[in-house]
Parts: sequence; C-alpha cells; structure tokens
Amino acid sequence: MNAAGNAERLVRAAFADQAGWGSKLGSPFTSRIAEAIGSRIDRGTAVGRRVLDWPGNPDVTHDSVPVRLCGGLNALVRCGRSPELARLYPPNPLPDADELWAEVRRTFEDAEAELLAWIEHPPQTNEVARSAILISGVATAAEATGLPVRLFELGASAGLNLYMDRYACRAGSRLLGDPDSSVRLGPAWEGADPPPVTPRILTRRGVDLQPIDVRDPEQCARLLAYVWPDQPDRILRLEGALAIAAADPPPLDRGDAAHWLDGHIRPEAESGALRLVYHSIAFQYFPERTQARILATMERAGAAARPEAPLGWLRYEMEPGAGLTTVRLRLWPDGSDRLLARTDGHARRVIWQA
Repeated sequence: MNAAGNAERLVRAAFADQAGWGSKLGSPFTSRIAEAIGSRIDRGTAVGRRVLDWPGNPDVTHDSVPVRLCGGLNALVRCGRSPELARLYPPNPLPDADELWAEVRRTFEDAEAELLAWIEHPPQTNEVARSAILISGVATAAEATGLPVRLFELGASAGLNLYMDRYACRAGSRLLGDPDSSVRLGPAWEGADPPPVTPRILTRRGVDLQPIDVRDPEQCARLLAYVWPDQPDRILRLEGALAIAAADPPPLDRGDAAHWLDGHIRPEAESGALRLVYHSIAFQYFPERTQARILATMERAGAAARPEAPLGWLRYEMEPGAGLTTVRLRLWPDGSDRLLARTDGHARRVIWQA
C-alpha cells in the first residue's frame, strides 16, 4: 500500500474509533456523523483531500482528526453559518445517515475556508465533570498528608478543573466543594465514599500549549463546539464553569508541560504544603519525550520530598493498551502509588476503589 493509501486507511479507522466512543459514551449523534464521514468521505472536496491525506497520526490519542472536523462542523451549526446542516443536528431527531452525509459534504464545499482553517488547530476540551473525581483525589492526598495543597495542572486548557472546589461535587454520599455553586456535579458512584476531608487549596496554577482565555467569547465558542451536540448537560456544565472562571480567571501559562514543570516542581520545597501535580486525559497527547521528562522531574523531586514537604501526582488517564480510564495517586516521600478509581473520560460513572 502506498503512502496515500495508508494515510486514508488510518483516517477511516480514526473515524470508526470516534464513532465507537460516541456509542460508548452516550452520544448517538457523534457516532452517526463520525461513521458517515469515515465511511464516505472522498477526495472530491478540498476538505476531503486534506483529511484523507493527513500527514500525521489521525487517531484520538494523537492528532484527533475526527474531533477537529466534527468540532468544526458543530461550530458552523452553533453560530448559524450552516442552517441546512443545523436542521439535522440535535435537538432534532437522529438523522438518516445518507441525508446527513449529503448535507455534510455540501457543507465541505459551502464552508471550505472555515473548515480548512478549523482542522489545522489541535482540539481542545475541558470536561468539567471530572472535577468531582479530581477533588476526591485531592481529598485523598490531603488526608494522607494532613497538609493544605498547592495545585499544578498539566494540559489545563481553560483551567476550569483548577476550580474544582468552586463546584458542588457529589461523590458518593459526600458533597465536596461549594454547596451553593451553580455548577453541580454528580457522577454515578459505586464503592466507598472519598475521605471526609475538605482540601484547603493554597495556590493553583496550570499550563497549556494554547491556554484558553475564559474572557474571550471566540475562544469560549471554540471550546463549546467540541462538546458533543446531543449532550446538553455537558454544554450547560461547561457554560456554567466558564461563567465562574470569567469572574476570576484561573492563572494559566502558555508552554510545554515538561519545561513548565521543571520550573515549578523543584527538589527543594518549602515545608507546610503538599505540591500536587495532576492532569486528566491529557498525558496521552504529550510527545513521548515530554512524558519522559515529566516522569524524570517527578522522580527527582519525589526523591527529595519530606513528610513536611510532600509531593503528589494525580493521574486521570487512559490506561495504555487496556481500553479503560483510571485515576491513580502517587505520593512521596514513600513513593506509594494507589489506584483510586475506575471511570470513563466524561466522568459519568465512578467505581471508587481507594
């Protein structure tokens, strides 16, 4: 198979994978549109040629080409640019695949420039529902160390999960965070409750290659376009979290996660606080050299950690090759690594195992 044929095969497989995730995570529309595009896209349009000849790895753990293209189409619908396509989008009934594909292909031609520009940008999401699990992990770390927490988020996007304590997070029978918050989170919870500890967060800071400014309506609109259109609860959560963050924008830096971490997590640390590094469905997108450098930084700083100046690493990520998502917590100075929970990328269901 030549290079073009191999690229096309990988692209079609990536769309099939995206269709599968839509089905698993409760989005029949995402499944329908990803399957329709993946099986029928051709080189008869500039958009089709750009997608099918994608030079990198198009799958969901690398360049996420299906997420780019579906996000672009959703953006056109959300802003009123493609009213005929909008007629087939939620909240309307799930469309026939043939009819949907015909309108999508017309949109490739009618909005060619917009879609070509859109798919050049890496996708960016910020799933706020994960905060209910993340704050449970922070509470676990705070209980283990008996100290207040300094948060450091890698791949922070808009930084919305840095404000996990500003949402009302139902975790089992416990309510963590702000009980009066307009953003209310409550995944289906199995297993024990997280610790009865309200973590005290002293400072918070995040890094992203392209941090989103929550005060910029255009950047917020891009973020919202990546949310699957038949999941209104997720859209409302994101809109609510963006409103909370806009009133007090989270501190975010632009840069490479590994380089940033080197500057913020040093072996020498002040006593009296737990430094907690965390990320959620982000590590898989970092280049291998970045992943290796992050691990080396954490090991080096962990080796120098002390009971009065501990270090933690909370990872909410896909398990490589396992097809499942877990939440794990490593704490130094003892270096213990615990499985806290099994869940999914959208934090719909949690099996707490700590």
